[in-house]
Amino acid sequence: MAKQEQQLTELLTPTVETAGYLLWGIELVRAGRHTTLRVFIDKADGITVEDCALISREISALLDVEDPIPTEYTLEVSSPGLDRPLFTEAQFSQYVGHKLEVKLTIPQDSRRKFKGLLTSFDGDMLVIEVDGKPYSLLFDNIDKANVVPVF
Repeated sequence: MAKQEQQLTELLTPTVETAGYLLWGIELVRAGRHTTLRVFIDKADGITVEDCALISREISALLDVEDPIPTEYTLEVSSPGLDRPLFTEAQFSQYVGHKLEVKLTIPQDSRRKFKGLLTSFDGDMLVIEVDGKPYSLLFDNIDKANVVPVF
C-alpha cells in the first residue's frame, strides 16, 4: 500500500467504524490532473446506496477539515462488490481457496498478470495455481488483486 493511501486509511478508519461499517480499502487513482479517491466500505448485511451516501458525507467533512490531498479530487464511496479488491494480509488469508486475479508491480516468470486459485498465503508469499501450475508471488510485489466472482 502506498504511503498516502496508508495515511488516508489511518485517518478515515475511526470515522467509518464509528458509523458501524468496515473500511475495506482505499484506492487513490491519478489520471493526469484528475485524482479519484475510492473508499470501499462493507458490513455483514451488505451495503446500500444510502450507506454509501452516509459515509460519503461523514468522510467528506473530515477530509475538508484535515485536507490530506493537496490537489482537487473526486470522492467515490462504494461496496467492494463481488469482484472485491484485496488490500490487506487478513483479506488475502480470508480468500484462500478462492479464484483471484493478481497484477504484479514487477514481472515474475515473464508475466505480470495471474488468474487462478489462491492455494495458500503466509503473510509474505502467496501461492496461486494457474492452469495446474503453482506460482509463488511476493505479497509486497502485488500492485492489484481482485476476487473472481463465481456465478
